[in-house]
Amino acid sequence: MRHALPLLPQFYVTAPQPCPYLSDRVERKLFTALQGDHAVDLNDALSKQGFRRSQNVLYRPACADCVGCYSARIRVADFKPSRSQRRICKKNAHLIREASTPWATEEQFQLFRTYLDARHADGGMADMDIFEFAAMIEETPVRSRVVEYYRPSEDPRKRQELSAVCLTDVLDDGLSMVYSFFEPESAVNSPGSFIILDHIDIAREAGLPYVYLGFWVPGSQKMGYKANFDALEVFSNGNWSAFSPDKEYPTDIDPLKAVPISDQVSGISLPDVAKKPL
Repeated sequence: MRHALPLLPQFYVTAPQPCPYLSDRVERKLFTALQGDHAVDLNDALSKQGFRRSQNVLYRPACADCVGCYSARIRVADFKPSRSQRRICKKNAHLIREASTPWATEEQFQLFRTYLDARHADGGMADMDIFEFAAMIEETPVRSRVVEYYRPSEDPRKRQELSAVCLTDVLDDGLSMVYSFFEPESAVNSPGSFIILDHIDIAREAGLPYVYLGFWVPGSQKMGYKANFDALEVFSNGNWSAFSPDKEYPTDIDPLKAVPISDQVSGISLPDVAKKPL
């Protein structure tokens, strides 16, 4: 007998744990399972409300006394690269892009491990093994692609060499960059920024209006670079608004600014799937 999953998702909150972005703080996440026949609709709807996907879970920050994390996206039609970003594109023009279904490979994992060891050795993913990596790439109930970037081999008899990878979700209104990594030795060419710039091109070619970047955290060295992109929007207080470098985005601890969990959940708009065929 088949047991249908409930159409209305259940939301939960994680226990407090050290914040990965701002020191001496703790974070909590509001999350729900991403599963069932309407996973695509739920991912589309909640991504528009600041949620991110990790395998079969959708989540966003829900800290008790801090509102320092902002979901960020780029308006593709209005984006204009800066002079430095145009230089980044030229530096990486030799890379060859290939997109495929989400399937993990040994080559990807080796690049992933090299990237973590060099840049995030003390991060939450530092202990991931190849099975956990495969789950991160392959366990997706939505439309996902693995976008790989290869550099030509100096020896024409050898295959191209993997330089960067991005796991990307295809939403109904854009591309969501779930996770990316690259050769640490190529950092001088700003490959992380290049991957974003290339995804803007992909979205433009596909007629999709947004590229979702994940979370922007003022004051965080890891996440601050996202503010360098033109036509950026941030999600705050239930709405997307144009990012302004002249505006103050608070990261101070203030429990009065944090919206109670119950109010956050009641304010979430869920997709209307009742009339959609299974």
